Amino acid sequence: MTSVKTPADEAEARAIQDELRHHVVLDESGPPPGRGLVTGVDVAYDDTRDLVAAAAVVLDAATLEVVEEATAVGHVSFPYVPGLLAFRELPTVLAALDALTAGPGLVVCDGYGLAHPRGFGLACHLGVVTGLPSIGVAKNPFTFTHDEPGSRRGDASALLAADGTEVGRALRTQDATKPVFVSVGHKVSLDNACAHVLALSPRFRIPETTRRADSLCRRALREAS
Repeated sequence: MTSVKTPADEAEARAIQDELRHHVVLDESGPPPGRGLVTGVDVAYDDTRDLVAAAAVVLDAATLEVVEEATAVGHVSFPYVPGLLAFRELPTVLAALDALTAGPGLVVCDGYGLAHPRGFGLACHLGVVTGLPSIGVAKNPFTFTHDEPGSRRGDASALLAADGTEVGRALRTQDATKPVFVSVGHKVSLDNACAHVLALSPRFRIPETTRRADSLCRRALREAS
């Protein structure tokens, strides 16, 4: 089972990020869209019970039909600190992934990869510790700026850091809807990540991977005793 160390405090968490960030692979294009398997992961919290539930949903990339589902429920082991959310979410996400019998293929996170204040969001962290290709698809741009992309499906604009570096893209997945924000996690190019997100979003703004994982983790949390 893949595991991650729970940091003792914020300083140790940042030190772990600084160390692991150097292991992100950015020179691989990743698996082709529409082929093989793709897995969505998401989490839901119950603050009153200090619980976090994670879901991993494996889809056939060609048909978007569900191949396998797994969930895990655990206690939150790290406090809420902006920029360090992976330390709250990753242990339970990894437990859900480890419960799968199918190889996950590309992993799609509901969150950020390189488009993160420290350049190491959940998609990067998960990719590095598992070795899996991964991308982040977020619903808002966090602290980064972007021009409004064109109004048609597939239109995109660069998501920019303060120094002008492209850390992701604002991508229109449906005509005349708000864009999503795609960033590389590990072992996938940004062009390929965007192509995957479009293939995973035939009808709705949010990719099917995230839609299905979101529903499943919320159900797991409701059913947790």
